[in-house]
Order: sequence, then C-alpha cells, then structure tokens
Amino acid sequence: MSIARSGVYEERVGGEFRRLVLRNGEIERFEEQHDLGIFEVWDQLFGRGERGPQARHVRDLIALALVGGGMSDRAADELVGSLPPSENLVLRETAKRVLGVTFLPAVLDQSKKKEAGSPARSGRPKRTTAPATKS
Repeated sequence: MSIARSGVYEERVGGEFRRLVLRNGEIERFEEQHDLGIFEVWDQLFGRGERGPQARHVRDLIALALVGGGMSDRAADELVGSLPPSENLVLRETAKRVLGVTFLPAVLDQSKKKEAGSPARSGRPKRTTAPATKS
C-alpha cells in the first residue's frame, strides 16, 4: 500500500501500483448492480456480517475503485477479470483498505504523518540493545 504525496490512495493491483478511489458514484453503482448496501459489504469484510463477502463483490468493488482512480470501465473490468482466483484473498484485503480509506479519510493523514516522522523523535537515535545494568 502506498499513499502518494498528492493524497491519492495507491495499491498494487495486477502487479502495478494503481490509483484507487471510491466516490459516491462508484458506491451507488455497486449497490445498484448487486442490490447490496456498501455498509453490509463493510460488515462482511470485517467479519461482522452474517456471512463473508462473495468474490464477485470484492472484485467489482476493486474494479469500481480503479474507475474512480481514473481507469476506464473496460480496462478496470479486464484487469480485474484477468486476475486468477489465487488473487482473491489479496483483493479482499485491498477492498478492506479501500473502504477504510473511503469512510475514514483521516487514515491518509495519519499515514503521511508517520511517513514524515515525529519531529520530537527524529533527532534521537533508536536504541538497538537493552540498556546496561549496574552490577
């Protein structure tokens, strides 16, 4: 996972880092296509639903996030459709992060702060061994 300096969320999909953005339009498309609410998918992804998410829901969510990130519908569908079933668990984790960033955008700010480092700690060297004890 990577967060570009511009604040765009990026993740490796299909072997390359790609922009992933879910806006209201993509969320509404998902809900209309699957007759399933996005918050229901959120609960399923995080183990709070009656059942887990279906692979097609995860794959469609990723494809829509790619579209939101600037990829054409066709290219997003082809990319996600070309990924083998062995990628489904990775895509599921990616879907969790995409929804997390969508609903809790402050996560992006926290990641940027961690990336920059805390000014109070930046000059202090890391301790690599335990302190010496007095005998």
